[in-house]
Amino acid sequence: MAFARPKKREPVGEAGLFDYAVKTLARRMRTVRDLRRLMKTRAEEGEAGERAMDAVIVRLKELNYLSDTRFAEDYTRVRKEHEKFGKRRVQQELMMKGVGKELVASTLETAYEDVDEVTLARQYIARKRIKQPSGAEAQKETVRVMNRLMRAGFSSNAIFKVLKAWNLPEEAVVGMEESGADSDSYAEREELTGDSDSYARQNEDSEE
Repeated sequence: MAFARPKKREPVGEAGLFDYAVKTLARRMRTVRDLRRLMKTRAEEGEAGERAMDAVIVRLKELNYLSDTRFAEDYTRVRKEHEKFGKRRVQQELMMKGVGKELVASTLETAYEDVDEVTLARQYIARKRIKQPSGAEAQKETVRVMNRLMRAGFSSNAIFKVLKAWNLPEEAVVGMEESGADSDSYAEREELTGDSDSYARQNEDSEE
């Protein structure tokens, strides 16, 4: 038995897009780029659709329903205070969501201004119940912990201090401090997996 093909959704104009956008933002906050991506699936093709989306975005901003600044602040607070993620992880996530580079920088500077990175890394370890490496596999487990902390957005300098306090065998952490204490490149190369909370997952979902 052949399945019927789903009917193609008819495009809507500015009024329909506005109603859809308001309902979408009522469920959760979005960035301008993310909302535009969702509206594009309903808008007319070509310049007419672009003009309608532009008008909706302007109106939403005027009504204070849509704000990348507020999104960045709220998202950063959740990731830092609840998930205990480091600054670099949040920086990358915000940029992936379409928040402007300058806004990301100013938001993170304010949010992490008085944060002790080593303390935050220890809070992350406690939250994730990461066990201290020991026994014959200590060196291998130390590398795994180090990689996980880097994916969580912590500098290798902070990670070294955390691991050093564990009194691990010298060979387990040797060379780590000199291998790029404040490198951003590692976290940027690593795929962000395994540590997403529901807030982040919800903001990645598309709305039908």
